[in-house]
Amino acid sequence: MTFSIQRFSASVTAFVFGQPFSTGAVIAEPQFVQEKGSGLGIQQEAGSSAPCQYVSITEADDGIHIRYALAEGDAIYGLGQNMGKLNKRGQLFKTWCSDEFRHLPDKASLYGAHPFLMIKGENNFALFIDYPGEMTLDLGFFDTHQLSVHILTHNVRIFEFTAASARQQVRDFRSLIGQPYIPPRWAFGYQQCRWSYHDKNAVDEVVEKFRHLDIPCDSVYLDIDYMEEFKDFTLDQHRFPDFSNWVAELRLQGIRLIPIIDAGVKVAESYSVYQEGCEKGYFCKTETGEEFQAAVWPGLCAFPDFFQPEVRQWWGKQYQFLTDQGIDGFWNDMNEPALFYSPQGLEQAIAHAEQCKDRNIGVHEFFALKGAFDNLSNRREDYQAIWHQLEDGSRINHEQVHNLYGQKMTQAAAEGFKQLDRDKRFLMFSRASAVGGHRYGGIWLGDNHSWWEHLKLNVTMMPGVNMCGYLYSGADVGGFAGNATSELLCRWIQFAVFTPLLRNHACMGTRNQEPYAFDERALNIMRQHIKLRYRLIPYLYSEFMLAAQNNESLFWPLPLEYADPAAQNVEDQLLVGRSLMCAPVLESNASGRYVYLPENMLLWKVRQHDEFDLKIMSQGHHHLPLELADMAVFLRPDSVLPLVDSAHHVEAQDLSSLECLVYLHSSAEYLLYHDDGVTHNWQQGKQASLKIKVFYDAEKEIQLDVKAEGDLPYQQLKLTIVDQFEQAVVHHISID
Repeated sequence: MTFSIQRFSASVTAFVFGQPFSTGAVIAEPQFVQEKGSGLGIQQEAGSSAPCQYVSITEADDGIHIRYALAEGDAIYGLGQNMGKLNKRGQLFKTWCSDEFRHLPDKASLYGAHPFLMIKGENNFALFIDYPGEMTLDLGFFDTHQLSVHILTHNVRIFEFTAASARQQVRDFRSLIGQPYIPPRWAFGYQQCRWSYHDKNAVDEVVEKFRHLDIPCDSVYLDIDYMEEFKDFTLDQHRFPDFSNWVAELRLQGIRLIPIIDAGVKVAESYSVYQEGCEKGYFCKTETGEEFQAAVWPGLCAFPDFFQPEVRQWWGKQYQFLTDQGIDGFWNDMNEPALFYSPQGLEQAIAHAEQCKDRNIGVHEFFALKGAFDNLSNRREDYQAIWHQLEDGSRINHEQVHNLYGQKMTQAAAEGFKQLDRDKRFLMFSRASAVGGHRYGGIWLGDNHSWWEHLKLNVTMMPGVNMCGYLYSGADVGGFAGNATSELLCRWIQFAVFTPLLRNHACMGTRNQEPYAFDERALNIMRQHIKLRYRLIPYLYSEFMLAAQNNESLFWPLPLEYADPAAQNVEDQLLVGRSLMCAPVLESNASGRYVYLPENMLLWKVRQHDEFDLKIMSQGHHHLPLELADMAVFLRPDSVLPLVDSAHHVEAQDLSSLECLVYLHSSAEYLLYHDDGVTHNWQQGKQASLKIKVFYDAEKEIQLDVKAEGDLPYQQLKLTIVDQFEQAVVHHISID
């Protein structure tokens, strides 16, 4: 078997086996390519010239195998959207985008496929396996001292990153896959969703209550019930009459409607989208060339073949039906793709049941009968029946490229938005994703449950998806399925205050989950922390934009930042941007939590009232009292936190007055980024920045240096400076 080596830099090498499918994940070009050899047995051996610096790679009849001997203290990070703690060692994962809302601890695959992993320990390196089909990643599951990856192909590109630091390894990876999707600034506001607000009156009631109760909100979502018979790019005119005027009326109140778009297109001759797609051959086929069909919400559906550029262009233009009516945000769903059943699978299950009819079946036969129906959804046999037409005219089986389907759907939308309005940012995020899809939209972390365990998963997933370029991301706050308690929702909001996507989403049949659906105490707490989110938007937006430009992460694990041995086991605290650390409460009935501070930090305990409650906490272990209304925000030494007043929605915020909280140790500097928040090509738009420097002079007096560049909205600056001696000083200055 022939393999070649591609060098991208001194610390980034790719090893190419066979003829890999071009996933589009990596857009950087190698500096040079070297043909290494052919034949089997490229395994690393003593005294040989190994193809990889740290891992061995072998070929077998069943595909490619990667192996690495794990030392006792080695930890493994990354893998994007997956189960488990930050340190993934000891677990087993598979890359297979799966519709799996009831994800339990042993689930091996969820909605995204993100095979980027980092090894920290005796050797420090990272791997990215550029393959869009299934692979198994055993991170010490069967053998605690063996990392083993089995890739079900002989055609793959494997990247090795050997930079000294974890941050540089991520920068190197992100430089290969390109800068991420940038949402509009308003998409950093609070968003309310439910399956379903079933008609116009239900949405109007939600909006009225948010505004009446002084709860900030920027978006309300429309789930599948806004459609006519669950058909994409249609409207139920009876439940949502006079749609465009209604959209405009809500915009005057600062509310945007965000409709859902599903991957399956209802099979119906009278439905224009299906009719056109069918006539032009735009849907996925079977091996014999027949249209592949399977059931989703509308019943039998066809599935656009997004691997064809012509199909993506056609699908992207369909969004104009809604953008013409004032819609400028969407969420793509069911795009793994999720299949409820296929006609073939249902026929087999019914035949199985017929065979069991009027028989005294035993236990094994009963479970086989039950399984025939339980396993109708998302069958591998049905995925294997799908064939895609490629740009060069060849065909490929879905099994080999499954993880790219949802990404290609989001790519189609992004390409369509450019056709509709090249200068405008649209909100777009997806359920299914793969590496590379971060250039086209964000993600939410899939359908979850109102479980404390899934709040903890929200915390541990954020660094992993950030590493893979998905900066605009977040979970269903409060949990999608099940019934959230007021305590769980309060604590979840306290963490989600920091996630770029802040969306409360609940499932049909569950209790109402809007903040006002709970008791007055809980409502007051939620309102308080949602308002804090709006105060934080200058910081979050600035950190997001700078992370996007510089191939950084917004969320970062403490073990990858600090060499401190005690920090290596901290799983439930995260750095957020350059200035902050969050330490959310993740247990029920808790009136506080333990925190470990790897350095002195300034604690801002956010309470019911708006004054700063500040305290310097020393490096080390602490128990921190935190009642339900309390939220901890930590500032790192020599850090600056910019804030503005809250408002009912992002575009209503008064940005003329900027307030900064500064924890001064020796010299604090902060670069605050700002732009218009809507221009698609932000690099060519009106960018502006405010550089703030706070330092001691020779006489140990606090000095300020503030420099503005570009067209900034900020006119007045208030700085609350807390120095290392816990002395608080307030400065007011005008910004020229």
